[in-house]
Amino acid sequence: MTLLNHLNLSYNNLSGHIPSSNQLQTVADPSSYKGNQRLCGPPLLNNYSSSSDGNGVSKDKASDEDEESSQMLWIYISAALGFVFGFWAIFGTLVVKKSVRHAYFKYLDEIADKIAVQLVVNVARLKRKIRFERIQTQL
Repeated sequence: MTLLNHLNLSYNNLSGHIPSSNQLQTVADPSSYKGNQRLCGPPLLNNYSSSSDGNGVSKDKASDEDEESSQMLWIYISAALGFVFGFWAIFGTLVVKKSVRHAYFKYLDEIADKIAVQLVVNVARLKRKIRFERIQTQL
């Protein structure tokens, strides 16, 4: 990127310090970064040296990462609770209610029978088709 003449990063909600390596120093026009209020460092005029820790990591970025990890934790907890409650809503009903259990397994047996019949019919059709094609090629 050292040969890059123009790069417009405006209005991308960027935050933190602009890296001081050679890649982005070729973009010296501050208007290329406009619309990114939380972005700082050269060539911009707003240098927020107090908003970063000793490692050059922005405190805002660190708090965003903490917030994101907290949100991910709640997503995992919600997914786990949803699975447990959903599983026991179905399984618990089958365990407790004998009439529901019988109806459910009767339904599963009917579905299995329909699948088995459909499979046997399709295999028979395929065999008949293959036999017919062999007869056609022999003639």
